[in-house]
Amino acid sequence: MRRFLAATRYIALVPVICIFFSATALMIYGAAETVQVIAYAFANGVSAKGAKGFLLSAIELVDLFLLATVLYVIAVGLYELFVDDSIPLPSWLVIHNLDDLKEKLIGVVIVVLGVLFLGHVISWDGQRDLLNPGAAVATVIAALAYFLSLKKKEPKGDA
Repeated sequence: MRRFLAATRYIALVPVICIFFSATALMIYGAAETVQVIAYAFANGVSAKGAKGFLLSAIELVDLFLLATVLYVIAVGLYELFVDDSIPLPSWLVIHNLDDLKEKLIGVVIVVLGVLFLGHVISWDGQRDLLNPGAAVATVIAALAYFLSLKKKEPKGDA
């Protein structure tokens, strides 16, 4: 029974592989979108009005790549936690327990929320209300930042 339970950790390869391919597909899609945005900008020229659209497209591309990065971090983190924790990775991507993975993900989620709101600000037409979505994003970011600050105060353990 012990060997069986130890071997079941490899079931985590299913989400690792699926999430990794999703991250890869999103990155390839982002690269294709980048080429289209750049080609459109050079083909049509960037006027003052078009510059705002180009900037918005660039921010949307950043958001797309950040989401792909989140998926990649999840895939690598799950692989480290369940399959092999000795793969060579940069120090910022080394994950020893589930709390490490949560901290990394929360950090990226905070950035994604900021980028998403920035996209709303840039595309703002002066008519829509920005206060409510801005307050909602700020509240979520504050809650996540508070959660991270509590985690940093706790002694590190092998949770």
